[in-house]
Amino acid sequence: MRQPESARLPWLAAAIVLAALMTGCGERPALNRGDRAPPFALQSVAGATVRFPADPGTPLVIRFWADWCPYCYQEMRDVGPTAARLAPRGLVVVAVNAGQERAKVDAFVAKLGIAYPVLVDESGATARAYGVSALPTTFFVAADGRIHNKLVGEADAATFERLAQELLAAEPERGRP
Repeated sequence: MRQPESARLPWLAAAIVLAALMTGCGERPALNRGDRAPPFALQSVAGATVRFPADPGTPLVIRFWADWCPYCYQEMRDVGPTAARLAPRGLVVVAVNAGQERAKVDAFVAKLGIAYPVLVDESGATARAYGVSALPTTFFVAADGRIHNKLVGEADAATFERLAQELLAAEPERGRP
């Protein structure tokens, strides 16, 4: 059965945004384990500028998402408890919105009550620098600035927890409970 035109519009919008993220000058990098994570400076929904790398020696999880992504909603909620629980061990989690206007990002974050930092990448430049071609995409970056792991697509809370724990365990002085 063919869907009505109005039911296909969100998916069309998603395809257009992804196409915009994937275009640009030159080749998109295929960042994987062991590659150096590109630096960035983005504004958070709270108004602060967040820079990476800012604090050498800090393991960082960078999640790319958008409000139209059907898998991002639950993941944004699931990440919060793990981020809060592992923060005392040195883990920092940031969520980077890929290519949407700040007003949409603000509304989505307020609706979910997200407590960890949410950054706005309206132009999609940071998402392109990381080679993001699907959402959600999550990078687990070690204290040395290299990508320890990468997760493309939907993940449940247990998978996120496992990969975050692996990142912390790989850190020499932070991997101990």
